[in-house]
Amino acid sequence: MYNQTYEQCIQACLECLEACNVCYDACFHEEDLKMMADCIRMDRECADICAFAAKSMQSNSPFVKQICLLCADICEACGNECKKHSHEHCQKCADACFKCAEACRQMV
Repeated sequence: MYNQTYEQCIQACLECLEACNVCYDACFHEEDLKMMADCIRMDRECADICAFAAKSMQSNSPFVKQICLLCADICEACGNECKKHSHEHCQKCADACFKCAEACRQMV
């Protein structure tokens, strides 16, 4: 059964997933693609774990705490990478990542 206590964390994960997808796509349109390589990689990792974390909470997985802790670590790493770039999409992504990391840690 769906656990209502997960709702805020699920929302943060979904917002982070969206921000990472937007950042991922926008990075490919930047002039120095090589400089954006780590950001692109982290956006994919983060989007994937956010989707998985949201799904695990929605299905009340017995591993939800471990998944959310991993999600928090990956979101923080992605946020730190995005923060290095001055592009608006990177800054928005970093903010969403840090918010998600905090929500995941609070939920656990």
